Amino acid sequence: MTPDLIQRHPRIEALFDAYSERFGKDQTAYRNHIYRVVNLVASQRALSDEELEQLAIAGFFHDAGIWLAGTFDYLEPSARLAGHYLEEQGLLEWTPTVEALILNHHKVSRFSQDTLDLAEMFRRADWIDVSLGLLRFGLPSARIRRIREAFPNAGFHTLLLKLSGQQLLSQPWRPLPMLRR
Repeated sequence: MTPDLIQRHPRIEALFDAYSERFGKDQTAYRNHIYRVVNLVASQRALSDEELEQLAIAGFFHDAGIWLAGTFDYLEPSARLAGHYLEEQGLLEWTPTVEALILNHHKVSRFSQDTLDLAEMFRRADWIDVSLGLLRFGLPSARIRRIREAFPNAGFHTLLLKLSGQQLLSQPWRPLPMLRR
């Protein structure tokens, strides 16, 4: 468990520098969501340096397909973008882990029975954030509150509601295409 908050991560910041124009006015909202998720994962158990780097990459790309691929059905496009990045960085051996984090973060059920599995922790962290802390998965509410105070919402949940509404109007038979069982 990481006692102090991860305020900035060089890889996340470098990725935002590379893609800043693509996020437009949503950049702060998405950046804060990423840091909330990263900190919620780090609050579940100690991470190795390699796991933290994998988490930073998956964190940046996990919802990025919304902006970088222009779709609300963004899991596969987000995983592909992360895969291209890993290839460019010479980190192909991380592809299975990073893809597992991205492709399974919207599973409604557990990804793994091992609660300390990185992909399972990432899934829970995203659900904690998306639920505004109503789901806690055993994390202390004070810790969740501290993370939310350090990285304000900045309109992220409003954006999700707007995108969900647009998806519902355009494809009512697939209102939340990113959810997995």
